[in-house]
Amino acid sequence: MTITRRLQVLDDADDGSLVKVAFATADRVEVNQHFGSARSFAIYGIGPAINRLLQVSEFGDQEQDGSEDKLAEKIDLLDGCIAVYCRACGASAVRQLLARGIQPVKVSEGSEIADMISSLQQELQEGPSAWLARAIRSQREIAPARFDDMEAEGWSE
Repeated sequence: MTITRRLQVLDDADDGSLVKVAFATADRVEVNQHFGSARSFAIYGIGPAINRLLQVSEFGDQEQDGSEDKLAEKIDLLDGCIAVYCRACGASAVRQLLARGIQPVKVSEGSEIADMISSLQQELQEGPSAWLARAIRSQREIAPARFDDMEAEGWSE
C-alpha cells in the first residue's frame, strides 16, 4: 500500500500557531472512513480565527482485514497532527497513534468536517478542553526536539 495521490498546499503565511488535524474522508465533506481502511485523509491547519487545508493524501482501496502493515504509512502521514477524526479505529491503531502523540477521535455518521473545524476553533477561542490543551502542549514540546535532533546530525550541503 502506498499513497497514490497527494495534494500539498504551500503557504508561507503559517507562523506555527495552527494545530494540524486530520480527517479520514472519502469526499472531503464528511468524516466517513475507518482509520485502518481509509482511502484518504484531509489535513487542516486550525487556529482560533482561521483554518486552511494543508494536504490531501489518497491511498488505493483498503480492506478492514486486521493487517498491521497498512497502518505505518498512514501514521507516518499524520506526523505533526494532534488528532485524527475517523468513523472507527482499531485498538492497535489507537495504541500506535497515541504513542506518536495523535489523538484518535471517533465521530458519528454524517459528521461534517466544517462543523468539526468550527467546533475546534470555538474551543481554541474559549479555552481548550483537557485533551486539546495536552495535545497542543505536547506538539510544542516535540517540535523543538526535532530541530535539536537535526542540528545534532549536522548539516551538509
